[in-house]
Amino acid sequence: MPTKSTPPVLKYKRIVLKLSGEVLRGKGTEPIDAVTLERMCSQVKEIHDLGAQVCVVIGGGNIFRGLQGAKRGVDRTTGDYMGMLATVINGLAIMDTLEKMGVSTRVQSAIPMNQIAEPFIMRRAIRHLEKGRVVIFVAGTGNPYFSTDTTAALRASELHADIIMKATKVDGIYDKDPKKFPDAVKYDNLTFIDALKQRLNVMDSTAFSLCLDNNVPILVFNLDDPHAIRKAVSGQKIGTLVQN
Repeated sequence: MPTKSTPPVLKYKRIVLKLSGEVLRGKGTEPIDAVTLERMCSQVKEIHDLGAQVCVVIGGGNIFRGLQGAKRGVDRTTGDYMGMLATVINGLAIMDTLEKMGVSTRVQSAIPMNQIAEPFIMRRAIRHLEKGRVVIFVAGTGNPYFSTDTTAALRASELHADIIMKATKVDGIYDKDPKKFPDAVKYDNLTFIDALKQRLNVMDSTAFSLCLDNNVPILVFNLDDPHAIRKAVSGQKIGTLVQN
């Protein structure tokens, strides 16, 4: 009789998955591409079904980015709040798609909006994870001048996550921009100190400092691989790992 294949052993049990809003745009002009959204949520479902505790921190750059608004004359604080609201739209889209796939999901917002999301409460978030629910964090930290990278670092520190997985459109961290320089060298592993010394753009400085101080490793990888997140949580060699 055929035997079922053994599921991979999870190297990382509790993860914070950091997604930029641009990931949802896909290759079209729509802010949220339905096919891209479904493909991304399928990856989240895949690791959830393996038993991983998954938190998602989503950006809002596909809809509005505070810094870009400031360049057009929007007050920086106002622009950042507009960006936070954009993350709520993205978070609800992810929630809807995951729940249609049969994944129990909760959205927690750093800005109170009780009709559509729970407030962020650390112990409640941990309880959701323990009950097998995916928790989506929206509205950033609730404060202007902080990025969703910082949100990911903060939530990972608060929830004692094993790792932050930063899914991007690049397959890791390079010594220089691989799109501009064909001879750019990709790193498989980096220490926080080396990343600082070489001024590599892993995360913004506030987020990076939080990860450094609280010993939260960061894995940067390309989401285009349809099983990238599964490979990452099972400890396969993928992307670039930054740790102490």
